[in-house]
Amino acid sequence: MASSYGSLAKEAIVLLDRFRAGRQCLDDFMEEASKDLQNMDTVHQKFILDVVSGCIEQTKLLDVVVDVFYGQNGRCLSRGDHSQLVIICYLATFSLDDLGLQRFSNIIKSLDIKKMHTFLTFFFTNLTTWIQDEWNNIYEAAYVEKLWVGPLLRWRPEMDILLDQLAVKISHGTQVKKAHIKTTEPQEFSLTKPKPRPLPVPEVIPLQEKSKPVPDSTYKAPREMQVIQEIKQKNLQKTEELLYEANMKQFRCVNPQKSEHTKRAMSQIKEGLDSKLKFNSFYSSENPSSNKTNSWPIKLNSAAILRQGALYDRQVEEELQRMERLVEGAREPSSFLQWQKEMRERDLQEELAKIERRHLEGRISYEEAAMARTRIMERNQKAAQLKKEERAQLMRSYAEKRMQEEKEIRDLVQQVAEGHKNSKAAKERIQKFKQSIVKEVSEQRQELLHQALEEAQAELSRKFEIIREIRAIQSLPHIRVRNFDDTETAGHELLGEMSLVELKERLALLGEAQQTEQQEKREHILEEKQNKKQLLLEQLDTIELHRRALAQAAAIRKEERKSRPFHRQVMTHDETVLALQKKLEEKQQERQRLKQTQSKKAKPSELTAAHTVRNTGTHNKESLTDTSWEELELSFERHIQKDAPSVVSQTETLKT
Repeated sequence: MASSYGSLAKEAIVLLDRFRAGRQCLDDFMEEASKDLQNMDTVHQKFILDVVSGCIEQTKLLDVVVDVFYGQNGRCLSRGDHSQLVIICYLATFSLDDLGLQRFSNIIKSLDIKKMHTFLTFFFTNLTTWIQDEWNNIYEAAYVEKLWVGPLLRWRPEMDILLDQLAVKISHGTQVKKAHIKTTEPQEFSLTKPKPRPLPVPEVIPLQEKSKPVPDSTYKAPREMQVIQEIKQKNLQKTEELLYEANMKQFRCVNPQKSEHTKRAMSQIKEGLDSKLKFNSFYSSENPSSNKTNSWPIKLNSAAILRQGALYDRQVEEELQRMERLVEGAREPSSFLQWQKEMRERDLQEELAKIERRHLEGRISYEEAAMARTRIMERNQKAAQLKKEERAQLMRSYAEKRMQEEKEIRDLVQQVAEGHKNSKAAKERIQKFKQSIVKEVSEQRQELLHQALEEAQAELSRKFEIIREIRAIQSLPHIRVRNFDDTETAGHELLGEMSLVELKERLALLGEAQQTEQQEKREHILEEKQNKKQLLLEQLDTIELHRRALAQAAAIRKEERKSRPFHRQVMTHDETVLALQKKLEEKQQERQRLKQTQSKKAKPSELTAAHTVRNTGTHNKESLTDTSWEELELSFERHIQKDAPSVVSQTETLKT
C-alpha cells in the first residue's frame, strides 16, 4: 500500500506538470485526465484527481511557500521539482488529517529524501511567522488559524519525529557511500631530475589609481535635521505669538459688534448730512455701486438657501464654542494644520515627479519599440525584395517553357484539324436541328404563359369591381329619426333618476362649489408662499453677511500667504527627470535618422523593381504585386501610428 501511494503521488506530479505546460481549462483537463486513468482503481483515481484539482485551485496559497523556498534554495533545485513541492505542500496543509502520518511518510520516502527533508524543515519552521502573515493577506486571519495553521501545529510533534528519521537516513546514506569509496595510492615515477628553472624576470608593478577622497557628507550631520530644527523653532515662535494674542484679546467677545440694521441707519444718517453740504452737485452723478444686494453668482433654490443658512448657523455655534474653549485655555491647531499642509504639498510634488518619470520612461520605451519596428520592417522589405527577384526569375523561366509548349500544341492541332473537316460539318448540321427544336418548344411555352396571364388579369379585375361595389354600399349614410325631450326622465324607475336638464344644473352647482374650494386653497397656498419667501429673504441676508465675512478672511489669508515665503520643490530640477528627458530626445533623434536612411534606401529599390518588371513577360502581374506590397507597408505604418499610446502628461492633469 505504501508503494502504491508513492506511485499515485508521482502520477499526480506528472499530471500537474502537463497542466502547467498546456495552460488549458481546468474542467477540460480533468475530463481528459479521468479518461487517461480509467484503468486504475476508483479510489486511486479519485485521490489523484482530488490532489491535482486542489493544487490548481489553491495555486496562489501554495506558490507563496514554494516560490520563497526556491528563492532561498534555488541552487540545489531544478524547475522540474516545482510540481513535486507543490503537491507535498498541498498534502501537508489540506489532506494530512485524511491521509494519516503513515501514508504521508510513505509518500515522502518514495521521493527524494534530501529535498523533502529540506522543504518540510523550511515549511514547519516558518509556518507561524511570515507564511501565516502571507496567508492572512489572501484569506481572513481567523479562517487561516482555524483550518490550516492550527491542525498543522497539532501535527508538529509527529512531523519532528519524521524529520529526524529522514535526517538519520540521509546521514547513514552518506556514511555508506564514503565507506565504499576506494582511495588511490600514489606511486613515484622514475624520472630524471629536471634542471632548475631560471629566475623569472620581475614584472613591472602597475601603479594603482588614486583612490577617491571620502566625501564631506560622511563627517557632517544631515541637513534634514537642521531643517527640522528650524521648523520647530518657527512653530514654537508662532505658538507663542498666538498665545500672546489670545491673552491680550481674550475679552473681545464681550464687546459685541453693531448689527447690520444699526450700521445701515448710521450710514443713511451720514449720507443725509453729507448731502446737505453738496451745494453745486446739480449735474453730477455718483458712480454705480459695486456692492449689489441681490447680485448672486448662482441662483439658489429654497432648499439650498435653507441648507446654507443652517450651515452658517452651525458654523457660528462652532465658532462660539471654539472661543469658549480658547478662553478656558485650549490650544490652537493652526500650526499642526500648516505643517500637515506643507507635508501634503511635498508628497504631491514627489508624486508628480514620480508620475513624470513614469511618463518619460513610457515615451522612451515607445520610441525604442518604434525603432525596433522600423528595423524589422527593413529586414522584411529586404526579404520581400529577394523573394520578388526569385519569383520574377521563376516566372520568366515558366513563361518561356509555356510558350514552347503552346507552340508544340499549335502544330499538333493544325495537323489534326485537316483530318476532321468532314466530321465538323456533320456536327454543325446536328447542332442546327437541335436549335430549331428548342426554338419551337420555347415559342409554344411563351404562348401558354401569355394566355394564363390574360386569364389571371381578367379574374383580378372582376374581383376589384365587386370590392368597389361593396365599399360604395357601405359608404351610404344611415338616417335615424329620434325625438328626444331633455326635461323628461328615462322612465327606468330608479331612486336617483333625473332628467338631462336637472343633471346639467346639478353639475353646474357642483362645479361652482369646486371652484370656491380651489380658490380658498389657492389663497392658502399663496399665504404659505409669502411666509416662505420672507423666511428665504431673511436667510439670504444672513448668507450674504457670512459670505462677506468669509471673503474678508480669504483676502487676509491671501495677503499672509503672499508675505510668507513659499517653499515648493520644483519638479523640473529633478535630476532623474532631466536625464530621462535627455534620453527621450536622443531616442527621437535616432528614430528620425533611421526614417531618413530608410527613405533614401527606398528610392533605388523602387528603380530596380521597375527595371525587373519591364524585363518580365508578365509585367502586369508584377506591377500589381509591387503596388500591393507598398499598400501593405503604408497600412502597417498607419496601424502602428494609430495604436501608439497617446500618453498625456499626468502632471498637468493633477495640477488642474
